[in-house]
Amino acid sequence: MGWSTRELAELAGTSLRSVRHYHDVGLLPEPERRSNGYKQYGVAHLVRLLRIKRLADLGFSLPQIAELGAGDEHPAEALRALDEDLAAQVDRLQHLRAELAEILEHEVPTDLPNDLAAVSTATLSDTDRNLVTVMGRTLGAEGRQVYADLVRAEDTDPQLTEEFEALDTDADEATRDRLAERFADEVLARAAAEPRITTFGLDAPGGIPQYLRTVRRAMEDLYNPAQLDVLNRMVHRFRARWDPEALAERPDVGKHPET
Repeated sequence: MGWSTRELAELAGTSLRSVRHYHDVGLLPEPERRSNGYKQYGVAHLVRLLRIKRLADLGFSLPQIAELGAGDEHPAEALRALDEDLAAQVDRLQHLRAELAEILEHEVPTDLPNDLAAVSTATLSDTDRNLVTVMGRTLGAEGRQVYADLVRAEDTDPQLTEEFEALDTDADEATRDRLAERFADEVLARAAAEPRITTFGLDAPGGIPQYLRTVRRAMEDLYNPAQLDVLNRMVHRFRARWDPEALAERPDVGKHPET
């Protein structure tokens, strides 16, 4: 007297549906039937079903179990491969948990990469926060870290930032020149302290051309023509004055007359 399908499923700790599915996909051989037509399972079926269930619980897919066959009681090579795969999954999950911890701790939007998660966006304008997001997607790992330090810097002139954000499209030449000069002073001071900010884009995954195109398009969308003009003037001034060796020795870099 063997076991019925229901009894076999109960012994193996699985369901009738699973047993029938294993039959359908060829993992579990069909048993002989009794005179009344009911299936009659034996010990070999139970052992096979337990092995299928165990391998499935470990993480093997049904096609993988089928490839192992019915005769290998200890598929060492497949088990080692599965272990390596599980180790990679554990590393990925630990990385995701670390990212979640950063996001929760600093209460930052989920559109920021982990490198920029520690950047406090609470004091940034919507425009600046959107630019941080774009930069986070275009810079490489080192560039993101340098950019994060730059955004977190506490020596930013809040008055300069406010004036730039409030700049009207029809701002006059003198106002644009004055803001550009002050921005150039500030960027020069920061570049003297951290020269890597002058190499943004070198480690961009898509290469420098793509990085420049992306940032240019983002800035054209985020800033009005007068603000873009100020930034362009600042870049020209910065390039004309950038001398890392000389600037490093000047304590007055970054200071500007009261306006």
